[in-house]
Amino acid sequence: MSHLTGTTATGAVQALGFGVPGYAHPLLAPVEWAELTRPGTPLHWAVLNVAEGPGTRPDPHCLDAAGKLRNAGVKVLGHLDLARGSRPFGELVSDAHRFLDWYRVDGFYLDRAPVDRADLAGTRRLTAALEAVLGGEAHLVLGHGTHPHPGYAEAADQLVTFAGPWVDYRWSQVAEWTAEYTEAKFVHLVHGVPRTHLDEALRIARWQGAGTIFFTDRAGRPGQSAPFQSLPGYWDEIVSRIGTGVSE
Repeated sequence: MSHLTGTTATGAVQALGFGVPGYAHPLLAPVEWAELTRPGTPLHWAVLNVAEGPGTRPDPHCLDAAGKLRNAGVKVLGHLDLARGSRPFGELVSDAHRFLDWYRVDGFYLDRAPVDRADLAGTRRLTAALEAVLGGEAHLVLGHGTHPHPGYAEAADQLVTFAGPWVDYRWSQVAEWTAEYTEAKFVHLVHGVPRTHLDEALRIARWQGAGTIFFTDRAGRPGQSAPFQSLPGYWDEIVSRIGTGVSE
């Protein structure tokens, strides 16, 4: 099922851009965080993960990084780990409030989001609460990593329907129900993508209907976030291939 000319609700074509998982602390990756504010970079959002969440107190390095991204017009998303639906509701909402109070985030990246229908009602309750925390203006990304039950599409702004290695991505298949939505709905995060296969990877993303991507040549093992802790070695090249001047 291909998505070659997806449009937004207003009829405008959705531009392909980047979502940066941002697992590295700004103190450990200052160059990468600074690079994200370069004018013209087609960056949809970047994730702020202080200490597997907001941490216990405001972090000055994260305050600085988040402020610079906001000043550059980039959405900053707080990292919340749903642990496949096992995290207590109150704990997650409390973390969300700290992210907002300390870092003025624009939304949340809900990592390890559940995928089954049985967890759908609980996830909808959580995303509704997070919308309320931000006054209805939250940008919410459900980090499933695979295609979830179709009902999740109405629970958040975006779904991560692929997160994994290039060796799996190049043979992956898109779920048919995704054809009902525009590219703005779907995110693909792929590690281990060789520079020589960038064009192929971009074709797959467009064919499968992903509007937000993060491709990196960094390697890793399943379940690890390490491949996404730094920008790819070909960052300048992939930015130029997607195009400039469409940063949100």
